[in-house]
Amino acid sequence: MASSSSKRAAAPAVSGFSSLANTNYGSTDGLFEKDRIKKAPGESNTRDFTYFMLGGGRFIYASTARLALIKFVASMSASADVLALASAEFDTSGIPEGTTLTVKWRGKPVFIRHRNADEIAKEEAVSVSSLPDPQADADRRQDAKWLVVLGICTHLGCVPISGAGDYGGWFCPCHGSHYDASGRIRKGPAPANLEIPPYKLDGDKLIVG
Repeated sequence: MASSSSKRAAAPAVSGFSSLANTNYGSTDGLFEKDRIKKAPGESNTRDFTYFMLGGGRFIYASTARLALIKFVASMSASADVLALASAEFDTSGIPEGTTLTVKWRGKPVFIRHRNADEIAKEEAVSVSSLPDPQADADRRQDAKWLVVLGICTHLGCVPISGAGDYGGWFCPCHGSHYDASGRIRKGPAPANLEIPPYKLDGDKLIVG
């Protein structure tokens, strides 16, 4: 009998539990929802914003690290187009004496001048001490007949005109620099001679780079 009484006494507790389970609290006993800290009206959700910022920062960091790694790996092995631009080959057999052929190497103009005997003798006779940027003609070419220089004025980077100026070499129309047939600055604001790129002569073939 005592056992039956205990069962009957426990019944209301079960009924109460069931009623709590059907409430709108979202949990079986409602205590969790009662203890939650509710936002005040109009209060911004700073937690969501913090998660967003942390996630965005990690994404940016990972992307930056990935790009740096890709650039490093790419720099270790030159691509085919980069290798092609590293050097350029030109045929010099069709350049008459006393004329200049302008070609492009690495996006820059290069002057290839086929000098005649008079030009060679004239440039070799110039007193080096009288030059703004002293340099002997013999130090600026491999073969006396051929002069190879970058077609960029050393003043502000303009492209000089071939066969012009007071010294029969090049004249820069931007600010009036005059170069001789050895590519040396003779008059004007340019501070240095025309630059000589790395090149090699092989018969009628000129390899620049």
